[in-house]
Amino acid sequence: MRGQRSLLLGPARLCLRLLLLLGYRRRCPPLFQGLVQRWRYGKVCLHSLLYNSFGGSDTAVDAAFEPVYWLVDNVIRWFGVGRNDIATVSICKKCIYPKSARTHHCSICNRCVLKMDHHCPWLNNCVGHYNHRYFFSFCFFMTLGCVYCSYGSWDLFREAYAAIETYHQTPPPTFSFRERITHKSLVYLWFLCSSVALALGALTVWHAVLISRGETSIERHINRKERRRLQAKGRVFRNPYNYGCLDNWKVFLGVDTGRHWLTRVLLPSSHLPHGNGMSWDPPPWVAAQSASVMAV
Repeated sequence: MRGQRSLLLGPARLCLRLLLLLGYRRRCPPLFQGLVQRWRYGKVCLHSLLYNSFGGSDTAVDAAFEPVYWLVDNVIRWFGVGRNDIATVSICKKCIYPKSARTHHCSICNRCVLKMDHHCPWLNNCVGHYNHRYFFSFCFFMTLGCVYCSYGSWDLFREAYAAIETYHQTPPPTFSFRERITHKSLVYLWFLCSSVALALGALTVWHAVLISRGETSIERHINRKERRRLQAKGRVFRNPYNYGCLDNWKVFLGVDTGRHWLTRVLLPSSHLPHGNGMSWDPPPWVAAQSASVMAV
């Protein structure tokens, strides 16, 4: 009975508000209506300019729980972590769980990701320890495919573009509907492949540079701040996960022997990456380095 009454009262209240609004507009002079509209518009602009996404209740709760996070972090460090075989560097403030080196919390996936590089919106997933190689291979081979398509269709693109330029001549050319669609499709194909090759190629080159340095996208910013901090103290920063350009690529691609360049790089392979993503000991074929784990 109460639900039926609410269903009846809802439209009635809406109609009453509309009638009152119309009557209010008719009774008010135009000058006063203009002032009211400007006042409302100014309030909207002021709220838009002063809006702060960090002023919500979630941020206030996180700030209130900072002492709890600090207490949990220090208590666990004092008593030790449950498993001593996993090197942990901090406690995740979101998961309240020990966090190993190179692990970061993704606010979109709402979980900690091993060796997190970034959250890819196109994949709707995080790029981390177990799928970083697949992500780079996808970007690299997709870029090669787009470059091949753009280069191979260059002559067809020029012919199609020249044909489209003659559409508005007098007398008009005798192109059929199918030929016109083919011309436009070839032009669209070339521009699409070229733009994707440029954008995706730049992303691939950027990730190749990071892999050569033994860094992820997140560690790039962390290491840059750490390098500036130590430089101000007269010290030199050294990335403990950088084994050299060639060795970094071997670790990233999972190349242990010479034939792995063929079986694991050029050919499809489902082999697991080096390590478990929690401890970062250098591979046996990499020269041992006495570097402590960097807290990130």
